[in-house]
Amino acid sequence: MKTSVFLIGILLVIVCFAFSSCCIGDYKANEEYELVWSDEFDYNGLPDSTKWEYDTEGNDAGWGNSEAQYYTKADIDNAWVENGKLNITAHQENFEDKEFTSARLISKADWQYGRIEVSAKLPEGRGTWSAIWVMPGGWTFSDGNWPDIGEIDIMEHVGHELGVIHASAHSKDYQWQRNTQKTAIVTIPDAAEKFHLYILEWNPDVVKAYVDDCLYFEYKNEGLGESKWPYDKPFYLILNVAVGGAWGNMKGIDKDAFPQTMEVDYVRVYQNKSLTK
Repeated sequence: MKTSVFLIGILLVIVCFAFSSCCIGDYKANEEYELVWSDEFDYNGLPDSTKWEYDTEGNDAGWGNSEAQYYTKADIDNAWVENGKLNITAHQENFEDKEFTSARLISKADWQYGRIEVSAKLPEGRGTWSAIWVMPGGWTFSDGNWPDIGEIDIMEHVGHELGVIHASAHSKDYQWQRNTQKTAIVTIPDAAEKFHLYILEWNPDVVKAYVDDCLYFEYKNEGLGESKWPYDKPFYLILNVAVGGAWGNMKGIDKDAFPQTMEVDYVRVYQNKSLTK
């Protein structure tokens, strides 16, 4: 019996390691955080134009990833609010020179340091590539200079790896093309069935990502300059559902699975006022 218990324990450790489904820490409440921006989606229709705008300028270039969707602007079929939820939906339909349409929303506000919470239920169709992430304030696709300027991915999920959630930090020296990005994964088997809280916390010393109360990604500032840590500036939030692309298309696109939707229950941004003065 003792041997069986021991073997079961070893197997659990192996499974936990192999699938990166174990937390490296738990969330600890920070009483110094104050709510500074939010959207509770307690209205109907298009996303609130005082808080969100549509990012469409990379359509011609496939956003640098050979993505298959065309991001529309103010199209209620692709982005709308109903029953207290934001829906970002990818459809299989020919538009311009693309076979799919979807939406990519960006916040009109940006923030330097803080805690960003997004409660979301993710799409599951093979070929989808959903993301919750941040980019530097004032930066646009046409500016280039990526990833030198910095990017933090709070959540990335591709349909062919259902339930595997990725968080990453990209910079000049740490980027996915060289397989040097700072990254981690956690397995959330019901990510497409239930809402979970996808969280970014960052300050001058560290970037952290959580799912619910599970800390699974942590990158500490090494103090080696902007080529490794370009995160001491304001970043804005992006919510999108891509289709295909270099990653999303690795196992093809199941056209019969569409439409596919990322639902968002709320977005809340908190800051520690002592760090923003």
